[in-house]
Amino acid sequence: MYTAHFGLHELPFGITPDTSFFFGSPRSQEALNTLLVAARGGEGFIKITGEVGTGKTLLCRKFMATLGEGFVTAYIPNPYLEPRTLMLALADELEIPLERDVDQHQLLKAINLRLLELAGQDLRVVLCLDEAQAIPVESLEALRLLTNLETEKRKLLQIVLFGQPELNRKLELESIRQLAQRITFHYHLGPLSRDDLDYYVAHRLRVAGFGGARLFTRGAIRGLYKASGGVPRLVNIMAHKALMLSYGQGRQQVGGGHVAIAARDTVGVNRTIRTWLLGGVVVAGVAAGVAWMVAP
Repeated sequence: MYTAHFGLHELPFGITPDTSFFFGSPRSQEALNTLLVAARGGEGFIKITGEVGTGKTLLCRKFMATLGEGFVTAYIPNPYLEPRTLMLALADELEIPLERDVDQHQLLKAINLRLLELAGQDLRVVLCLDEAQAIPVESLEALRLLTNLETEKRKLLQIVLFGQPELNRKLELESIRQLAQRITFHYHLGPLSRDDLDYYVAHRLRVAGFGGARLFTRGAIRGLYKASGGVPRLVNIMAHKALMLSYGQGRQQVGGGHVAIAARDTVGVNRTIRTWLLGGVVVAGVAAGVAWMVAP
């Protein structure tokens, strides 16, 4: 791989949610601050929305890592679960021992007792649900009922929903209007701006060990923004492929041509750039010589 060639100690543009690469752009930092203020204030429901690839899962992981002492976090990455299974998943996250055939009453009682135990230790419990747009309506209602559990001082459980914009439409349903009314803090995570994208690329390279000057030319950054619309996941995919192309040519810098090839090879790029990609930006011989490196 190209890491040694560019003086890196790890791949800088992976798509796994590694919190060491978290980039505090104005939007992501504001979203993180919103989460921290709401959690420390004891709010029952918090909601974060964003389009596919805008960094919701990474934000979730960063949030849980930042809470620090005084909090116990539970994380459910795929909450497409009916109410009982969702409660069992929460019990598992809270390390609650259960009988194999526990009934619904005993399950809820065990969760309540565990939450009271943690509250007695002056610990707050935060449940984070990723891909929350997939939660069935019945399970959302079950979550609302869980937030009714409280002491005289505060709620025993706080819930953070991370989801795509479809979550907003689900919360508009009449049947769960009581839950929607309880969401007092919410934030929509948008894409990176053009300037933020430049800093984003430099940040990830620096975390990965790059100590040189500009590795991606200004033309490469323009291409990344044009093709991705500022969506971090697409930026990562194309930047990785562009680095492979540059390495394959023995170059020490990534140019706009490398990004153009990478964009043409990437599903989900902005459709408005198709003409740009097919308009001869890249010399055909160069593309033919290195296309094997980005083949599916």
